[in-house]
Amino acid sequence: MTATIDTPTATIAAPEAPLSTATVTELDALESESIFVFREVAAEFERPVILFSGGKDSIVMLHLARKAFAPAGVPFALLHVDTGHNFPEVLEYRDATVNALGLRLEVASVEDYIADGRLRERSDGTRNPLQTIPLLDAINGHRFDAVFGGGRRDEERARAKERIFSLRDEFGQWDPRNQRPELWSLYNGKHRPGEHVRVFPLSNWTELDVWNYIEREQIPLPGIYYAHERDVFERDGMLLAVGPYSQPRDGETVTKRVVRYRTVGDMSCTGAVASTASSAAEVVVEVAASELTERGATRADDRVSEAAMEDRKREGYF
Repeated sequence: MTATIDTPTATIAAPEAPLSTATVTELDALESESIFVFREVAAEFERPVILFSGGKDSIVMLHLARKAFAPAGVPFALLHVDTGHNFPEVLEYRDATVNALGLRLEVASVEDYIADGRLRERSDGTRNPLQTIPLLDAINGHRFDAVFGGGRRDEERARAKERIFSLRDEFGQWDPRNQRPELWSLYNGKHRPGEHVRVFPLSNWTELDVWNYIEREQIPLPGIYYAHERDVFERDGMLLAVGPYSQPRDGETVTKRVVRYRTVGDMSCTGAVASTASSAAEVVVEVAASELTERGATRADDRVSEAAMEDRKREGYF
């Protein structure tokens, strides 16, 4: 005779609502990586500094640094290499931001170097290439051992070669053939006395990522980044603003156009683009449709030669 054993059937009630799962967007991942980089530098280095010009990339970089250390303040000073030919709207934004956040700003002035004979004006009037020596002197003078820059790999071929942690030798120079691997997001900050490390928290971001982030975070920018009316003239396919440092030559006609700037630098070599984009959302649409990088479209100093940026970077430029 076979015995039958009855076993109760267990009933597990289903939850009333499905468990929600957080969706990590591409912007979330980029933000997280950048914040990790800031915290890693704070842990590894003694005297880091953030390059801050009032341009959009440096503004996003400072926003990320504030997030990385909130509710405490940013534990780094700011450094700006001022060519003396900067757009006044950008300088006003820079100073207002520094004052509002109570940060320390160090300014290395190209104008001072020209005035005392350490540098000479270039024949083309452009001062962007003259920033290298004041930058290196400021780094050495303040003993900064890590310098945050807003360079991104999508901007230009030389910047695409950079690591996130980029070692500079005792002369501030960069060797693109001798860089450290960064496997599994492990960053090597070791350096000898006199050397320093350039750090690029936005390295993996694109121009479109930056603008999407500006829109999402509602980050205020200088008005120059949005459509406004300005007197311009065309040179080498770029729209240059009429100003004390950029004047039209014979045959170059001045017209009033509605433009905006994709990047800002020395007024004498930074071009505007025709645009009606008056908000971050509208700029996002415009950038998504663009086939040229911002530097390729609007920076005359990068057109000197195919290796113009790399040559400057080897000498110590960002």
